[in-house]
Amino acid sequence: MRPFCFAMATAGMLVSSMACAQSSLRIGLQDDPDTLDPVRSRTFVGRIVLASLCNKLVEITPDLKIVPQLAQSWAWSGENKTLTFKLRGDALFHDGTPVTAAAVKANLDRARTLPDSNRKSELATVASVQAPNANTVVLQLSEPDASLLSQLSDRAGMMLSPATFAKDPGSRPVCSGPYQFKERVQNDRIVLEKFSKHWDAANYHFARLIFTPIPDATVRLSNLRAGDLDIIERVAPMDTKTVRDDKSLNLLPVTGLGFQAISVNLGNGAGANNPLAKDKRVRQALDLAIDREAINQIVGEGMLQPAHQPFPPESFAYNKAFEHTGRDPKKARALLKEAGFDRVKLEMTYGNNTTMQQVCELIQAMGAEAGFDISLRPAEFASLQSALARGDFVVGQSGWSGRVDPSGNVHQYVSCKGSLNDGRFCNADVDAALNSARAEPDEAKRRALYDKVLATLQAERPIIYLFYQPWIFGVQKKLTGFVPHPDGMIRLRAVSFTKK
Repeated sequence: MRPFCFAMATAGMLVSSMACAQSSLRIGLQDDPDTLDPVRSRTFVGRIVLASLCNKLVEITPDLKIVPQLAQSWAWSGENKTLTFKLRGDALFHDGTPVTAAAVKANLDRARTLPDSNRKSELATVASVQAPNANTVVLQLSEPDASLLSQLSDRAGMMLSPATFAKDPGSRPVCSGPYQFKERVQNDRIVLEKFSKHWDAANYHFARLIFTPIPDATVRLSNLRAGDLDIIERVAPMDTKTVRDDKSLNLLPVTGLGFQAISVNLGNGAGANNPLAKDKRVRQALDLAIDREAINQIVGEGMLQPAHQPFPPESFAYNKAFEHTGRDPKKARALLKEAGFDRVKLEMTYGNNTTMQQVCELIQAMGAEAGFDISLRPAEFASLQSALARGDFVVGQSGWSGRVDPSGNVHQYVSCKGSLNDGRFCNADVDAALNSARAEPDEAKRRALYDKVLATLQAERPIIYLFYQPWIFGVQKKLTGFVPHPDGMIRLRAVSFTKK
């Protein structure tokens, strides 16, 4: 077998053009993932890698339908408070042990109870998990949960070998997906190899996957154009024309389910000692300082649709009444004066990729006119996630790739005990509405409850939403079968190189 290449890049430098085996698929990521433990993972790029490593109980299609994966079927009973899964019988973990109901129970219990689990709020309604036989898993809920299946189509439903729970599974994950972990060099590469005993191995056509983090969008694209990468995610909007005009490439954009926002530290450690935390009028003023359409046009080339809420337009929970256009620096300055400030200093922490740097620089300039002196603090993306979790921020970038059900876009971010509620916003009425919406099967009634949540969020502004996140892929034209999904994941079933 010919040697395969490890793609490496630094700003202004291309990956070395070594001859790479056709059996290797090389994927350029915007950031370096954090832990590869599905329970602890926070990053979007981590989800991309985990999508090939770890099968889930259920999967979603490009049109957002939930379909079987490790679970072949499921059924609700007991007033929608009991969810029973029937597992496929031929799934194996990468250590050769079978994926049984007991293993699924162990994974779900770990996700529900591990102190630093980021899946706790996603599984908050699961009161207990039973495994009555090897192929049956029964979830008993404390209340009906219309969002649960959609949560189990992502990291909450990913399965690790229970034998590895005590061995830091995030550093060498042993999952049950079509590819198994080979090696990781931090900020350089993650290498996966095909798992030949996977139940669907015949439909996965690459011997290796090589994930390379390249935060600079220009360098990432240059590597794709040079043929040193086969797929890149999040092509910068300003580069879309270049990809379209390159005869060797395909541009594959898809409207996403998620958002980019900035969160305010209201009560998480020393970072909460700031003017924005002490008066909602200061947060309202910062919101009014931002022209989202300017961000859309200047940075996004028209592809960063302005957002004022966590729900994308495709969601039934989306309410256009909460959107507005333009900015109002005069009103922003008036609000600051009402709150007792002439000017407000703040630090904004963000992931050091090309797009967010440009977005934050625009916000910095807009804020200056409205009375804010904003200093910018770029951070490597995994470091950003750690800083947010421990409260080491005043205002921080808060991005979410989105979920099929609206609860997955808001509950863990703004509920009092939400696992991604980095700013520690807490409102009893919001919690009550979120929990009622999750338990309510009727969409119209759910929307009314989410409207109550949106009204409070608009007044309190614990999170300032900026734009809906598009997923824009650049792909070598020789690669066939790749279909982008609205959740932004890279799924490789039936994907292959064109045979010469």
